[in-house]
Amino acid sequence: MEVFAHQIFQRLRVRRETGPIETVEALCHFAHTRAAFVAQKKLYGYLKARIGTRYPSMFEDDVFVESINIAKRHVFAACLSDIAVHAGAHVMRNGRLEGADARRIAQECFAAGLAANREDFQDEAMLASWGIDFSNRLDGIRWENLAVGNDCFTESPKALYRWAPIEESLKRYDREIVENSIRFAWAEVIRDLRKRAVAEAISADLRQRD
Repeated sequence: MEVFAHQIFQRLRVRRETGPIETVEALCHFAHTRAAFVAQKKLYGYLKARIGTRYPSMFEDDVFVESINIAKRHVFAACLSDIAVHAGAHVMRNGRLEGADARRIAQECFAAGLAANREDFQDEAMLASWGIDFSNRLDGIRWENLAVGNDCFTESPKALYRWAPIEESLKRYDREIVENSIRFAWAEVIRDLRKRAVAEAISADLRQRD
């Protein structure tokens, strides 16, 4: 039985990094580590709150553990999608880039996040599906709207609610609380990115590749 529940996200626990983010590579690293951290924190937090004192013993149930594994993969992918789009919009706004550049940054962040965890995501159909969904999302984005502050964090709240392995009859009362909880978690990530990202340097790094 795969013990996924304590592998990928423990390896990617966020260190208290404080240095400037000045390259696309560093931005990608920030994006996928924060996606992993938020996914872990909010999924486990919701499960623990709902299950209560039985929470530790539930990890002895192979079916439940596999349900968590499935949920984690999908919540992580949704979190990665959201932070990748936000990263692209942030650099576009502050680094004087065009929408095509913002899309390129988002694509690199998303691809880097999946690649960094490739050994844990071995379902090719699932990876392909995430890639298609993300590409379709990018096709529908008006980057100028996101650059002035429109919400980028739309997929992770829906994914957390959908995939959390909680009985539907109970979960339906939790939707607003669950979705708001992950939005609140993103607020700290956004503040950290604004403080550390040097958009002009990231833009210059992107142009240097062309």
